[in-house]
Amino acid sequence: MAAHAELAAELFPASDRCIACHSNVHAADGTDVSIGYDWRASMMANSALDPYWHAGVRREVMDHPAAQALIEDTCSTCHMPIDRFAAALAGGQGRVFANVGLPPSSAPAPAAADGVSCTVCHQIDGGNFGTEESFDGGFAIDTNAPPGARRIFGPYAVDSGRAALMESATRVRPAESVHLQQSELCATCHTLFTHALNEAGEPIARLPEQVPYLEWLESEYRASASCQSCHMPEVPGEVPMSSVLGEPRPNVSRHVFQGGNAFMLGVLARHRGELGVKALPQELDAAIARTKEYLATATARVRVEPADVRAGRLVFDVHVENLAGHKFPTAYPSRRAWLHVKVTDGAGAVVFESGAVGPDGAIAGNDNDADGGRFEPHYDEIERADQVQIYEPIMVGADGRVTTGLLSGVRYAKDNRLLPRGFDKARASPDVAVQGAAREDPTFVAGGDRVRYAVDVGGARGPFAVEAELLFQSIGYRWAENLRAYAAPETERFLAFYREAAPGSALRVATATLTLETAE
Repeated sequence: MAAHAELAAELFPASDRCIACHSNVHAADGTDVSIGYDWRASMMANSALDPYWHAGVRREVMDHPAAQALIEDTCSTCHMPIDRFAAALAGGQGRVFANVGLPPSSAPAPAAADGVSCTVCHQIDGGNFGTEESFDGGFAIDTNAPPGARRIFGPYAVDSGRAALMESATRVRPAESVHLQQSELCATCHTLFTHALNEAGEPIARLPEQVPYLEWLESEYRASASCQSCHMPEVPGEVPMSSVLGEPRPNVSRHVFQGGNAFMLGVLARHRGELGVKALPQELDAAIARTKEYLATATARVRVEPADVRAGRLVFDVHVENLAGHKFPTAYPSRRAWLHVKVTDGAGAVVFESGAVGPDGAIAGNDNDADGGRFEPHYDEIERADQVQIYEPIMVGADGRVTTGLLSGVRYAKDNRLLPRGFDKARASPDVAVQGAAREDPTFVAGGDRVRYAVDVGGARGPFAVEAELLFQSIGYRWAENLRAYAAPETERFLAFYREAAPGSALRVATATLTLETAE
């Protein structure tokens, strides 16, 4: 066994040791709230098995072959933290493709396949929380304490008997600390900056690839809600965390890590055998259902209001309210949300539609989906069906051309993602600033956006029904489509998965309707 593999096994006991006890736990209403079962069906547990991540890393390596070792090391920091952390301690670098089990006939390396595991997060200390040093996977773990003396942190005091039992199973001893409930814990891996590279593999620019923590800091939520309070909801009442000598505890956080990536959870569920996913089908199905419910209830609201009547046109406003404590969508820049607005006449015929999505996941009328060198602008008013309000980040390279290559992007030409309440776009730091036309849009403000629609209905007769819905994709069409230029097992496998799942890739976040009389 390689030196760093031995180190990984010593420093990070495998998750199955934790699941052995932290399972078969139910809330008062019968809901299974087992920490182990919730975690293993999450994107955290499957971070190293994500086929889109595999494809993305392969694309970056093919774009920048001179920097392959650096790219694999950097990308494995948060997706394969156990293997990479141990490799770095042993004087080496993290490797992606030696560990992920491609071709599919070979199994992923155990330490890599454990993803963001129990003993990664719960061994992180808070000494550098909130500092730049902690970002980009700069979390700190005590590596000097010998087995049996290392601490694993949690929010509760544990008596000596239970502590001894846990130590015998995992070789780490529980210690009470509340720092794991701070947003700064999540920020260590969810505040990421990428460095654009030239042909020689040298850095030429720094880009805030995903910075939800920094967005949260600019919001009013920093004083009232943490990352964990939304993404790890508490179980009502008291519940034991373990089925073995578990003591009922109040305010137990579920380890569901709920977010918006139902698309990838679906891919993991459909191809769990090929990808090496350990979660059971019913656990993944439950995670998908929770994700969809979360998107539909805790993300955004939409309302439609009549404005005025112009000659031959229906005029109405669509208001979008962001309910999240950061931008929506946030984090990885493949994510996008948009308004799908449809108007039907008194006979039920469609007289206007903007933002319809096709079975391939592309948005009708979106310049970027039609042509990878262009992008759809931000709108204050929409008059034509080929205009679509899309809330998204758009990167450009050093040549000014639109790109989906993380290590080619030098800046954002557009970032009109919905702002959280309390966000001051005029004073926001450059890393979270609004980019493009939305900066000058007076109705694009903290907490949401207003878009006016002035729809030509021709000779149609009312009453007219307006339906507006906010749709979301975790992987936009262009981010998948651009991988077709890269012939590699990882990209080809993901594209096959994407084609299969694309018809269901757009999820409804919010919807509203309004009936208007005939325009005159």
